[in-house]
Amino acid sequence: MLPSNRKRLSKDISSTGIKMNQRKLDSYSLKAIILDFDGVILESNQIKAEAFRQLFKAYPQHGDKIVELHLTHGGMPRHEKLRTIYREFLRKPLRNEELARLDARFRNLVEEQILECPFVQGAEEFLKAYHSRYALFVASGTPEEEMRDQIRLRGLPGYFRGVYGSPRHKGEILRDILSENSWQPLQVLFIGDAIDDYNGAKEASVPFIGRVAPGAKNPFDEKEVEAIVSDLDDLNRRWQTLASTPSSR
Repeated sequence: MLPSNRKRLSKDISSTGIKMNQRKLDSYSLKAIILDFDGVILESNQIKAEAFRQLFKAYPQHGDKIVELHLTHGGMPRHEKLRTIYREFLRKPLRNEELARLDARFRNLVEEQILECPFVQGAEEFLKAYHSRYALFVASGTPEEEMRDQIRLRGLPGYFRGVYGSPRHKGEILRDILSENSWQPLQVLFIGDAIDDYNGAKEASVPFIGRVAPGAKNPFDEKEVEAIVSDLDDLNRRWQTLASTPSSR
């Protein structure tokens, strides 16, 4: 079981791509791993960022701010991003009919690209290695049915016990997974790449690992996390330093 006193990680990411907390996750008590999708399983963040820019190409003066909103709040539900764009940038009301039209247009813009998008380095190997040892879940800001379609079209459903998305926020999804499986928060690990992912984990009191791509800004600076990794290949190679195994006891 994980002790409650967490040590803060250094804000710097090591040259190997990972900073580990001094304590270890106990594999005897760890039951499940929950992963964000965009930026953790697939390198799809930039695809969706450019789709937002295209969606609002009639407002080029706001393009960079819209892209920054998406990249900074990758875990925010899409409808909430669209409402934020209208409220804070365009400064006009967003009718439900327009929201539905924008959402459908966005899905059309990204659908084919998501099918061809590469995995995050090491993600496919991670799923293969750990799906039989732990219950794996997806918790995404993408609308839930769309997320399930993407998982199906990429041939990944066999790896996951559950796939969840918006309109629920990350914290609500994590709490529901805990409740539905009668797990304690410290029996679950969440891997995400956005501050909304971290906030959801904190809300549910679930341990968190942050993925920060090489060259990307670290959104978890001064946050209490188990580790910061540059990709899942790092996590694959270093899992033994994070999770103790029966053979190491």
